[in-house]
Amino acid sequence: MDSKLIAVKVSGQLPFLACSSAVSERLGYCFTYIGSHIRCDDVFGILGENFTFPVKIDQRIMEIIWTKNKDKVAEWEGQGETTYFPSFQYRSLLNKENGSLTIFNLEDNDAGTYALDYLDSGRKNHVLTFILSVLAPPSEPEINCNISGDNLVLKCTADFQKPLNYAWKFNGKAIAHQTQEIFIPKKNVGTSEKAACVIKFSQTEKSSEISLTQCYPDRKEARLGSSMDFVCKVSTHFSGT
Repeated sequence: MDSKLIAVKVSGQLPFLACSSAVSERLGYCFTYIGSHIRCDDVFGILGENFTFPVKIDQRIMEIIWTKNKDKVAEWEGQGETTYFPSFQYRSLLNKENGSLTIFNLEDNDAGTYALDYLDSGRKNHVLTFILSVLAPPSEPEINCNISGDNLVLKCTADFQKPLNYAWKFNGKAIAHQTQEIFIPKKNVGTSEKAACVIKFSQTEKSSEISLTQCYPDRKEARLGSSMDFVCKVSTHFSGT
């Protein structure tokens, strides 16, 4: 199940809101009485990057408390400076205008359940809950190339847990294709040209490049054969002296 809210009515008790079962199992405490408004979201950050929780609040904020696994991270009471608590001191920043929290240089142990509890100008309490996963960066991309009929088929692959954004360049010039696999008519490119794949996720960008000569096995074998002939001839020449 996803992280949609489920309204639950319990006989003889006040109704309350809960996260879906999959989320509540991870949270362990994602429950609140109807007097508060709660929302739960799964979010992802990359190890070593800066991460800002995607908070969208269009009301004036009077008070803010951020917690991680129930422990306070940052607190602002509407006057004065923000108080940052030890585990996030000097490596986080609270935006008092929109309530968002930025964590600098994400670490593996930053993963967890974060809650933004804020009071709006109407003195109404709201709780936004985020389940943050910290992912290892994607690997360097690899380009595989083969021939299919009159086309060159290039496919870019990288190890990563989430969908990536792809971009392609030929001889340093960007092309319109934004997919993992592209088909290029052979007549439109020369074997001396180079192709580059660029992968992107969040703030991370990596690229790799190949020569299109690698798409033509026969030509590679021919070049290799010529090189071997040359080596053999040189060896024969020296062995005969």
